[in-house]
Amino acid sequence: MFSVIGADMVITGNVAATADLHIDGRVEGDIACGNFVQGNDSYIKGAVRAESARLGGSIEGSVSVRQLTIERAARITGDVEYESIAIETGASIDGRLKHIAADSGTRTFDRTPPVTAHRDDDVVQFMTTPTAA
Repeated sequence: MFSVIGADMVITGNVAATADLHIDGRVEGDIACGNFVQGNDSYIKGAVRAESARLGGSIEGSVSVRQLTIERAARITGDVEYESIAIETGASIDGRLKHIAADSGTRTFDRTPPVTAHRDDDVVQFMTTPTAA
């Protein structure tokens, strides 16, 4: 399965997906998913937690990802935790980088935030199932 939040979408609230997630729009809330792709023109204000991620847009918040690729257009303001990382020339990170060993007991990317998204007067709830490490 693959979920997409298009460039015309603005979400206020946390978003979680058990499948792959691609965001081209704007999210003001935390993101939790398995595999994550962020488009170059997207903006996230909140924490990002994923197994793997390819970040290309702007993020204001912490990032916790096992396998992380930060593209040249990416702008991150916040701390970044990772097991493996690739940073393209031109990317910007204003925060601390922290390597987390694969056998470490402190892997924050395994935690899924509570998930409720609000859009105008509607409330959208996403159901997730915990995954084993």
